[in-house]
Amino acid sequence: MDSTRPSRPHVLIVDDCPDDLRLMVETLRAANFRITVAFDGAQGYKRAIAVMPDIILMDVRMPGADGFVACRLLKSDPITKDIPLIFLTASHELESRLAGLQNGAVDFVIKPFEPAEVMARIRIHLRKSGSPAPHSPPQTRPRLGPDQVIVNAAVTYLKSTLSDPPELKTLARKVGTYEKKLSGAFRRVLGTTVFEFMRDERLNVAQRLLIETDLTVTDIAAEVGFSTAANFATAFRKSLGVTPSIFRERELATRDLLPKPDHAGAGAGLLVK
Repeated sequence: MDSTRPSRPHVLIVDDCPDDLRLMVETLRAANFRITVAFDGAQGYKRAIAVMPDIILMDVRMPGADGFVACRLLKSDPITKDIPLIFLTASHELESRLAGLQNGAVDFVIKPFEPAEVMARIRIHLRKSGSPAPHSPPQTRPRLGPDQVIVNAAVTYLKSTLSDPPELKTLARKVGTYEKKLSGAFRRVLGTTVFEFMRDERLNVAQRLLIETDLTVTDIAAEVGFSTAANFATAFRKSLGVTPSIFRERELATRDLLPKPDHAGAGAGLLVK
């Protein structure tokens, strides 16, 4: 047997609806695909790590960890982040479709679906990703611990919601865990609390906006999630020792004092023949 010959494509289906699951399995079997099945987001994430499928079909609304939670975890784990994921959902809302794509999905199919359409989309994304391709054995792939994956997913979500961050309970649910476990993971991985990370991230983004944009202090305060410019100024001064306005003035003044390249002088010694 030629070991360089591509194997049959391997699809992981994650869905809690028996009828949809049965239809998709029958369709994929008829196309000679290999199939693995999971029934909720948490199980889907674990099985993706175990079998390393070529593509994932993921329902959105499932009990426990839904499809968005699973997608956040999959895209936060280096060994699964590049596996194409297609969402299957009964939701016709644009907001839901955008959320799926923003979380890392490559496509969206609305239920009830036509099997031929799903197969066409699967083949398109398999071609784009170069799959099926041999994966390295699980024991040779670099692995992150569960805490690191959860923290990565939480950090990504927090950065995308900086102007209106979720409460700790909501954040934990968004990455498939609970408050105490999420807090412990942040302490073990980053040596800080979720609140402290969020505060520091806000101020880091604020510093960049003060230097790189012409936004007012009030606009920057709103952009990084402070309720008022006064609260922002207080937090900024407490952390950096100066107000946002003085910080901006100093940074811009320092930039103006830096020597600028002498483009005219650089070529002055060249002779043109």
